[in-house]
Amino acid sequence: MQPNDLDPTGSGVVTFINRFTVHASPEEFEKAFAETGRYLAGRDGFLRYTLHQHAEDPDRWVNIAHWRDAHAFRAAVGDPSFRQHASAVRRLSASEPGLYVPRQHVSGEWAATEDR
Repeated sequence: MQPNDLDPTGSGVVTFINRFTVHASPEEFEKAFAETGRYLAGRDGFLRYTLHQHAEDPDRWVNIAHWRDAHAFRAAVGDPSFRQHASAVRRLSASEPGLYVPRQHVSGEWAATEDR
């Protein structure tokens, strides 16, 4: 992580976290989500996303996406064409989206060196 990655002004890496409660089949939701993901992956500033399904409650899901900065994220989801891509996911679920800036970062490698 670089020092500007922790910059809350929007000029550093941001994480978009969206919790979903899905009221469709997991397969239908994953297919719709993958289509939206392909669209976003082509947008400037997109870095990666990971979609997670709750281990014990199959209706609960979380998407964690990383963007170069808040400006790129806002431009991507603010583009009028995004609405059409997101509409299928919205029909199949209820969501709680939020944009987050990193404040701390610890890796297993770092923790292992601190034990010495």
